[in-house]
Amino acid sequence: MNSYDIVIIGGGPAGLAAAVSAKKNGIDSILILERDRELGGILNQCIHNGFGLHTFKEELTGPEYAKRFIDQVTELGIEYKLNTMVMDISTEKVVTAMNRTDGLFHIAAKAVILAMGCRERSRGALNIPGYRPAGIYSAGTAQRLVNIEGFMPGRKVVILGSGDIGLIMARRMTLEGAKVKVVAELMPYSGGLKRNIVQCLDDFGIPLKLSHTVVDIRGKERLTGITLAQVDEHNKPIPGTEEDYECDTLLLSCGLIPENEISRAIGVDINPVTSGPSVNESLETNIPGIFACGNVLHVHDLVDYVSEEAASAGKNAAKFVKGGMSAASAGKEIPIQATDGVRYTVPKTIHIANMDDEITVRFRVGGVYKNCYISAYLNDERIIHRKRPIMAPGEMEEVKLGKSVLEAATDLNEITIKIEEEA
Repeated sequence: MNSYDIVIIGGGPAGLAAAVSAKKNGIDSILILERDRELGGILNQCIHNGFGLHTFKEELTGPEYAKRFIDQVTELGIEYKLNTMVMDISTEKVVTAMNRTDGLFHIAAKAVILAMGCRERSRGALNIPGYRPAGIYSAGTAQRLVNIEGFMPGRKVVILGSGDIGLIMARRMTLEGAKVKVVAELMPYSGGLKRNIVQCLDDFGIPLKLSHTVVDIRGKERLTGITLAQVDEHNKPIPGTEEDYECDTLLLSCGLIPENEISRAIGVDINPVTSGPSVNESLETNIPGIFACGNVLHVHDLVDYVSEEAASAGKNAAKFVKGGMSAASAGKEIPIQATDGVRYTVPKTIHIANMDDEITVRFRVGGVYKNCYISAYLNDERIIHRKRPIMAPGEMEEVKLGKSVLEAATDLNEITIKIEEEA
């Protein structure tokens, strides 16, 4: 059995950034396991620009952004295996994987970083009625077909869901000559970034219908049309609001689900809101030495934040391997409570002793808020009260907590992050 200090599951933006960070923090024995035929993950099919503004201070396409990190991995001599599927991880951090070259093999690791990314919610999870004709794709599948495989999924398109991939594919399909008739969204607000609504829909005259969903699919061999209906506050279709659209393609952009089957199998605690692991200030799960970062932890809006978070996971995994971090000596574990409009926080708990000088707590809100405040409380004392003109579920928010401020708080039992109205 081969052994490595750190094994990273996933060679996408999170896995690459974590590997580079671990190497720069003094760990030489690192292995990345990637199931695809190349490194870079989902970025390889994201040929639009808008990546890297925070990380590299310039605008890059997805493949260009990935290449920056792939080049660093190559220059630093970090090992990786492609076309390799991880089957299992034991609580002793023995990774079982397989590929065509090595067959089934085991790797002993001192630390494991989970960076498997996420998958799209499928039609089966959406309970859309009707037959199962050809022409129904998840938006990410259509993106791969167009941008990598060179196939055009269809010519008359309806998109259900206004997540970022769906919005971007509305523009992409239009540029390739298709007619995108409408983007429908079940919720009363969009699930994507505001800039994508403007650049991908408004600029191309594509209508966005909020509080609408698909209630019927027509066609047996190939999709011939769909029926949209408006929904009420309980997301139930309202009779009499049906509209028929003739189309040969339906793209589904109805949310992303972190890939945590392996995590669950080894007993990692999963946050029911994010469907990703519950982690502490070091991005460590409840199993010592197993860390998580990127979209497997919680779905991000910008890849720059994925890289930043993954760099932190890589640094903390390196610290763990060197024996510089242990829960036993870290003191009291302080929970972070998400309440009053805040759906969750990452991390969920903090050991102040293990913190860097400052920690970024990321979260999403549960609705659209205008002219409200993000507030943070240490017990009952408010330490942050920051006004935001608008907050929406499609965009991640953050607060930064200083170690010295937390250390100075007497008898700290909990940290609370909440949204407050204007007083």
